[in-house]
Amino acid sequence: MPAALPASVLDLAPVLPVVVVDDAADAVPLARALVAGGLPAIEVTLRTPAALESIRAIAGAVPDAVVGAGTVLTPGQVAESVAAGARFLVSPGWTDVLLEAMRGAGVPFLPGVSTATEVVALLERGVREMKFFPAQAAGGTAYLRSLAGPLPQARFCPTGGIGPDTAPDYLALPNVGCVGGSWMLPADAVAARDWGRVERLAREAATLTAGVR
Repeated sequence: MPAALPASVLDLAPVLPVVVVDDAADAVPLARALVAGGLPAIEVTLRTPAALESIRAIAGAVPDAVVGAGTVLTPGQVAESVAAGARFLVSPGWTDVLLEAMRGAGVPFLPGVSTATEVVALLERGVREMKFFPAQAAGGTAYLRSLAGPLPQARFCPTGGIGPDTAPDYLALPNVGCVGGSWMLPADAVAARDWGRVERLAREAATLTAGVR
């Protein structure tokens, strides 16, 4: 049986791996390594032709994984991703058309924001959980900290330029539930199919909240 549909993507683990899969044959062993390391939520970005096949493979073969689709840009991609087995959706930004498609998909979703105006607009539409992107370029921890006072009801998964050294600073913020990143998937490890190294890096990432919150 697959893992239960999450009530919130933000509460599954401190880090949400952001995965770009070039070869769908790598999807299942990669996902198993991340899950074994303590990172069950896996965002497979729709940046390669192998993405949907990879989501389908992980959903079918790694029951403890909660696989989602990232870089979702269109209602068509929403439908394709959910049909492939995506259990959550992540977008780098949003429009009303995309938001309604994600809302109607029946799975949790994180629309992307980078300004206070976008956050207020989503809150106005009943959305309280969001992706903050591109996190470092858009103001980093200082910007998110400044949003916590006037907009405490908004919770974020910051993604973009975050690594193991900066992730704890984000995780210490009251309005951050998890961070997104790909540092546990170094290109040379994936190319060599060194899934043991991926698992070790995932395990380190899964403990990043210790002593922070």
